[in-house]
Amino acid sequence: MKRGEMLRALMQRDASCDGLFYAGVTSTMIFCRPSCPARKPHEHNVQFYATPREALFAGFRPCSRCRPLELGDSPVAPWLKSLLAEVEGQPARRLRDSELLARGLEPAAVRRYFQKNYGLTFQAYCRARRLGQAFNAIRAGGSIDDAVFEHGWESHSGFREAFSRAVQAPPGAARNGDSIRLAWIETPLGPMVAGATGKALCLLEFSDRRMLEAQLQTLRKRYRLPLFPGESPLFERLRGQLAEYFAGRRRTFDLPLDFRGTEFQKRVWEALLAIPYGRTRGYAELAAELGRPGVARAVGQANGLNRIAILVPCHRVVNADGGLGGYGGGLWRKLRLLETEKAGG
Repeated sequence: MKRGEMLRALMQRDASCDGLFYAGVTSTMIFCRPSCPARKPHEHNVQFYATPREALFAGFRPCSRCRPLELGDSPVAPWLKSLLAEVEGQPARRLRDSELLARGLEPAAVRRYFQKNYGLTFQAYCRARRLGQAFNAIRAGGSIDDAVFEHGWESHSGFREAFSRAVQAPPGAARNGDSIRLAWIETPLGPMVAGATGKALCLLEFSDRRMLEAQLQTLRKRYRLPLFPGESPLFERLRGQLAEYFAGRRRTFDLPLDFRGTEFQKRVWEALLAIPYGRTRGYAELAAELGRPGVARAVGQANGLNRIAILVPCHRVVNADGGLGGYGGGLWRKLRLLETEKAGG
């Protein structure tokens, strides 16, 4: 459905569209069904998502009135309602398998239910809520210190711990020197987190990638710079060029990139940049192009550690038999990226 159609359905509270899309309201950071009885939002404050998973990882929490996580008109199991309420009551808390067992819940059964109905495991759901809180805080312009200490994140979430460790000075210190700015980038494949120094982009990862926390730590280690929320002229250019890419109007990006790593990793990433739009390479083929036949596995590892998705096109590397291989952002995204380039070719 096009945005105009979804807006009309939302404004008319069209229940026939429930399940087809979800509406995130940026003024409240809540997502709803199209039929939600809540007051109609201003259309400029609405973003649309295909699944609850996308809305969650974009930082929205489920509406308490229309309950978008409940399935149709089916009665909700008391254990699920209680579990969701507990997560919303304490999003920063981690509920481990042992705690689920203490509540009389089988962790494997809970995981299967969430995976089947929401497209993500229960632990991934909890992680999405934690990440959403974290990025909502920094997107609102708050300092990292505020995000960590005022919201009580100093001892629970791995993301928050990694983020607080990455920061070595208060945000005001960035005025007197270089830093890595972090910003939220919306794309047709879900939200991404971008990072840039004063001169170049150094990070572009999907917000639900499991390695995101590790990548933030790597940035601090490689660059020895503080990380702060904020905008950059590079981010505006990035948003524009990504929009053109997904619309099939751009084949190459002309943004300055800074990817630091081992010499071998940098050679692999430079080789990725040389793969033409709409074309693919096998891992062994890429190793041969580097003059290192027999190191396909090492090429695959370096490929997986690429921190600048799409622009450094690691999605163009596939298995020798034509299979997709791996992709940190999820194989469905890799397929969509390859299909986008095929259509644009």
